[in-house]
Amino acid sequence: QVQLVESGGGLVQPGGSLRLSCVASGSIIAISHMGWYRQAPGKERELVATITVPGATTYADSVKGRFSVSRDNAKNTVYLQMNSLKPEDTAVYYCNAPIFSGGRWLELWGQGTLVTVSS
Repeated sequence: QVQLVESGGGLVQPGGSLRLSCVASGSIIAISHMGWYRQAPGKERELVATITVPGATTYADSVKGRFSVSRDNAKNTVYLQMNSLKPEDTAVYYCNAPIFSGGRWLELWGQGTLVTVSS
């Protein structure tokens, strides 16, 4: 079974940092672009950052200059380094990626990891 599993969430004070990881596992032939999304309580899920296979990145305006997305293709892993965290960054963070497995592309989501920014 192919799956995405996030880790690294937790409670952090404003101004602090966290690093999220997302590992794809299973019978994987290829992974396309990978992305991080987040959903705050009472709000819709929003795109945070994406990264292509070669490493081109995009960011939501709200996180530019504070967050950095990277990937290790050999480890099927994508990371989200979050610095200068603000209370408004509090949300469940999800990993997303199209993965080629079993002869077809699968659009997969992780289970989410909670990030709470509070003093």
